[in-house]
Amino acid sequence: MYVRDAKNREEVWLLDRIEEMGLDETAFRSRDYVVAIDEESHKKAGFGRIRIHKGGDEPVCELTSIGVLPEWRNQGVGAHVIERLVEYAGDEGFDTVYSLTNASEYLAQFGFERIEPAQLPDPLRDRLATKQENIQPDAVPLRVTADRFEVPGHLRRRFKQASAGEPEEPEPEEGPEDFGIDPDEATYKYDTGD
Repeated sequence: MYVRDAKNREEVWLLDRIEEMGLDETAFRSRDYVVAIDEESHKKAGFGRIRIHKGGDEPVCELTSIGVLPEWRNQGVGAHVIERLVEYAGDEGFDTVYSLTNASEYLAQFGFERIEPAQLPDPLRDRLATKQENIQPDAVPLRVTADRFEVPGHLRRRFKQASAGEPEEPEPEEGPEDFGIDPDEATYKYDTGD
């Protein structure tokens, strides 16, 4: 398993997954995304985005639209997507990385801390309000300094051994045929013949 920059040809795949998962596609640009790929099957397992907001005193970096396909969850894929995004932010000169999300407990394990909306830079205050109105009503602001970000060891081990599980399929509905009954020929105990 590895995480790499998204390619332009993956735009449709990304948009489809974002829509399926109900994630934020505001100001979508495929070049802002990274994608987790299984080395053996070459299947995509997860993705995430870094969004740079310009318009305040200084540019601001936000992690957004992070998703892991159901068959790859609980294997450290999301952790490594986030790690790559935070590394990218640090490479771009951002000391602090923000996220506006309803997954605060998940991000806390990497060093993200919840902050008050008033502590957000101006561009993110407006974005938080918009996100709460349109996408995630329970989104809260979080931040981490790039040098305090850390992936826990157990998630690193899971990621090294990640493999696609079977997505859960709903149980089929049982019908008369499942019990050896031909529904076209069957008579019923209380058939009145009407």
